Amino acid sequence: MHTTRREFVKRSTVGLGLLVSPVSGVSFTAETKKMKVVCVGGHPDDPESGCGGTLARLSRAGHDVSVIYLTRGEAGIAGKSHAEAGTVRTNEAEAACSILKVKPIFAGQVDGDTMVNREWIEKIAGLISKEMPDVVFTHWPIDSHRDHQAASFLTIQAWVRAKVKFDLYFFEVCAGEQTMAFRPTDYVDITDVQEIKREALYCHVSQDPPGIYACGHTIMEQFRGREMGAKAAEAFVRMAGSGMEL
Repeated sequence: MHTTRREFVKRSTVGLGLLVSPVSGVSFTAETKKMKVVCVGGHPDDPESGCGGTLARLSRAGHDVSVIYLTRGEAGIAGKSHAEAGTVRTNEAEAACSILKVKPIFAGQVDGDTMVNREWIEKIAGLISKEMPDVVFTHWPIDSHRDHQAASFLTIQAWVRAKVKFDLYFFEVCAGEQTMAFRPTDYVDITDVQEIKREALYCHVSQDPPGIYACGHTIMEQFRGREMGAKAAEAFVRMAGSGMEL
C-alpha cells in the first residue's frame, strides 16, 4: 500500500512526548499537570524564533515558562558598543517575553565570546535547576553559530548532571543556514499562536525581524505544519532518554 510522507510522519510520531496534533489528541489544556518549562537560547530573539509558538502555547495553558538568554546580544548591533547594544537587546527581549507571558533570565555571558567550561556548566546547571523544570528546550548542537552551540552544550551538561531529570528538546533556527542535519522527532501545532510568536519576534527591532522570517522561518513553520498535518508547526528533536506527554 502506498504511504504518503504526511501519513508516515503522523504514524511515526503518535505517542511522542511533545506531539500536539489532531492524530494524538494531546492538548496543553486537557488533563495536563502544571509544568515548569525552561528555554535556553544564545541571544535575545533565538528562543522566540526557534520555539516562540510552543512557549506561547505552554504559557497560555497555565504552565510556568522561563527563558534563559545566555547573552544579551552585545555584539548584535552594528555601530553600537557592547554596552549600548546589550541595553537595547535586553529591552527587546523583555518586551518579547511580556508578549509570550514568560519570565526572562539573563545568564551573563557575552555575545560572540561564549564559553563552555566547568564554571559555566555549573552556573547554567544552577540557573536551570533553580527553576525546577519538567521540560527544557535549547538549540540543536549541530549549528553554525558558536553561541548556539555553547547554549546547547551547556544545557546538555546540565541535563546530564541534574539530580532530578528533566525532558530535553532541541529546536531549530534558520534551517540549512544555521541549524544543520535536523531530523525532528516531535512537532507542536502553533497555528493558534503563530501571530503571537510573530508579535514577540518583532519586538527585536534591532535584529531585522522581516529578515529573520525571510531567512527561512516562514517556510519552516509551513513545512513543519505540512509534516504533521497542520497550518503551522514547530519541530523538535528529543534527547534520547527523555520524553513525556504534555
